[in-house]
Amino acid sequence: MTKTILITGAVGGIGRATVQLFAQKGWLVIGVDRSPLSGDDDFFPSNGRFIQADISRPDVMERIFIQTRESTATLDVLVNNAAYQIAKPLLETTVEEWDAVMASNLRSVFLAAKLAYPLIKQAGSGAIVNVSSVHAIQTSANIAAYAASKGGLLALTRAMAIEFASDNIRVNAILPGAVDTPMLRAGLGRGHVGQGDVQNRLENLARKTVNGRVGQPSEIAHAIYFLADNEQSSFMTGQALVIDGGATARLSTE
Repeated sequence: MTKTILITGAVGGIGRATVQLFAQKGWLVIGVDRSPLSGDDDFFPSNGRFIQADISRPDVMERIFIQTRESTATLDVLVNNAAYQIAKPLLETTVEEWDAVMASNLRSVFLAAKLAYPLIKQAGSGAIVNVSSVHAIQTSANIAAYAASKGGLLALTRAMAIEFASDNIRVNAILPGAVDTPMLRAGLGRGHVGQGDVQNRLENLARKTVNGRVGQPSEIAHAIYFLADNEQSSFMTGQALVIDGGATARLSTE
């Protein structure tokens, strides 16, 4: 039987790679993103369903799952991947900007879990994978709202794992480090990896990892697949899987 996945942030770097991987594995993919699919986008499977929508709005979330039910009576996996980042000093962050980050990165996951729960329960078992960030456990200057939202997502992951366990629904989090995505490149101007062009900054960032390189979206997609697969990760729930090239293993003073 074909399995079904719903993934938010389906057009971005990690989301795009995840859509491609699950489609290659034969899954039916429902993708959600506030950005549209462009005319030359051929990554999204022809048998899937793409929903252009803003997950930060509760009324829109309701409509997303109404449309989802038009395509499937069950869900096997929900991947909460979409995120919004504000990169500026805390003292310069407005209430509106703070709330926008929380609405996109944290409240949307709470709502998606509530709305997806009946569909996953109907499948008999399933998984929720929340894409957090290493900023949930180790962070830097000028990214406070994002870090706070991703830290909250870890606590929410644990709470959801406990509440959904009796229905055979596992809930885990992925914590990507430096992965070459449009969001990462957009945030390279914070000054944490020096000056110069984008390539110089990427190289400086790569040197901060133990592996000596920046990750690729496909590597995170494979980790998401591992947590989604009830055979490979059947005894994992409520956990945070860090995938950062070893960056958080090294003392910052060295």
